[in-house]
Amino acid sequence: MNVKATLSPEDMARACADAMWKEDDASKGVGMEIVEIKPGLAVMAMTVQPHMVNGQRICHGGYIFTLADSAFAFACNSHNHRAVAAQGNITFIRPGKLGDRLVATAREVTRNGRSGIYDVRVTAGDAVIAEFRGHSRVIPGTWLPVAETDNK
Repeated sequence: MNVKATLSPEDMARACADAMWKEDDASKGVGMEIVEIKPGLAVMAMTVQPHMVNGQRICHGGYIFTLADSAFAFACNSHNHRAVAAQGNITFIRPGKLGDRLVATAREVTRNGRSGIYDVRVTAGDAVIAEFRGHSRVIPGTWLPVAETDNK
């Protein structure tokens, strides 16, 4: 079946996210949820739990990075090309606190050939917690079946 001929870009993005989510034990393991998926866009959320706070009694930066990285991953895999992170940077702006619902919104900045750049903003309510930029690299494979001619 040629999914490009049968699915809208929005439906394809959602189907790719569903396929990826089934295998994503890391994101599920820290309690993330997918809020929204569109081509080149992913919104994910996570509530800061007691095991996520550090000695300063704020959310450990690694969990904030993980949330941003997961949103980035779902955004760059929304076009039915498997993609991985080549690089990621984060700037922490405010601390996340116990009980905060952190929301990461990943947006595609550019995608050309096998490379992409994505910006992710992590918020708690109206407060910006962190800004992340990720560079993706397409690897062999797809999330959904495609016709032979679409894979060349």
